Amino acid sequence: MDKNFQKYRMVCTLTFGDIYGQIIVWLIVIFLTLASALGLWSSTRQMYALAMVGLVLVLSLPFLLFAFVTTLLNHIEFAPLEASETTRSSSRRTIKASQKAAEAAS
Repeated sequence: MDKNFQKYRMVCTLTFGDIYGQIIVWLIVIFLTLASALGLWSSTRQMYALAMVGLVLVLSLPFLLFAFVTTLLNHIEFAPLEASETTRSSSRRTIKASQKAAEAAS
């Protein structure tokens, strides 16, 4: 088999600032839902208030999950490794493996 495979390094460039706006918008939606549920809360409309909170949670969570996942996937990069980087990383692995073997033997 051909052993000339290109090696890649996976780099995630996601920071908290990338999802900060999504979290703020979702918190605003939740607080507005709770405020309107409190407005509906009376002795005759308690079930409507609880149903509204549940409905908003059930409908908004998939959109929030979709936004998080697509943001994460947009910040994953695959960078090809140079030949010198692959030899350094393989030599580091052999050094770490020999150190672990020495620690296990002692």
